[in-house]
Amino acid sequence: MRYSLLGLAVLLLMLQYAGASYTVTHLNVTMALNKNTSAFVNEVLTLQISNASVQQYTTNRLALNLTLSTWQSLVGPMLVQHIINPTGGLYNFKFLPGAIFKNSSGNFAYLLMSYDVPNVTTVEQTGPRSFVYSFNTKVFNFEHGVSGEVLPANTTFTIEMPPGAQIISVYPVPDSPPSAFTNSYKNVTKISWFYGEPLSSFTLKFSLQESIETEVLKFLSGVYSFFGYYTYLIIALAIVALIIYLYFRAGR
Repeated sequence: MRYSLLGLAVLLLMLQYAGASYTVTHLNVTMALNKNTSAFVNEVLTLQISNASVQQYTTNRLALNLTLSTWQSLVGPMLVQHIINPTGGLYNFKFLPGAIFKNSSGNFAYLLMSYDVPNVTTVEQTGPRSFVYSFNTKVFNFEHGVSGEVLPANTTFTIEMPPGAQIISVYPVPDSPPSAFTNSYKNVTKISWFYGEPLSSFTLKFSLQESIETEVLKFLSGVYSFFGYYTYLIIALAIVALIIYLYFRAGR
């Protein structure tokens, strides 16, 4: 009897979920690249909710035991099967279903996902303080069309560059800002593509010039990792030696 009741409860829950009517109307993905070759990704899905499903969505949103897999069964595969390849490794993952809001087109809510991804770029040092970064397309998980990967319908993909970065080359040409290509991407801090863009041959290269202060700090950090606490003693002795040298030189 107990198992029959449990089975009935599960069936009712499945029927309740099956009656929910949700439609993803837009996906906005922003990837902020970091100097350490990782990236922070923020995904916002705009979800349209039928009038009959408003109460169900509110109940699901307030439930603390619903997993991402459960939400995927409600919303559909577009919830997680896009943009970033999960085999690449994700961390600091957060998922937040937003409150319902209304406009002239109906009921909507934002589903927000954020996470960090490692190894989004590779880096090569080309000078004493110069570095060139190349995008690793293996982190992508776009839809596959006839010619390969393509940005799904109703999707916007934005890449934010690290501070001080200068774009060397990018393909396909970004849809925004429109004048970036003709201006050699000078002072461009982020670039965007809209839905339908073929991305099977996606490439992005940018350069970064490291400041002298950063180079010095990295040198001192390397010295510290090798000598440990003796680093402070070495620095102190070097300062004392310099003071003694300057003192005797001034006394001549």
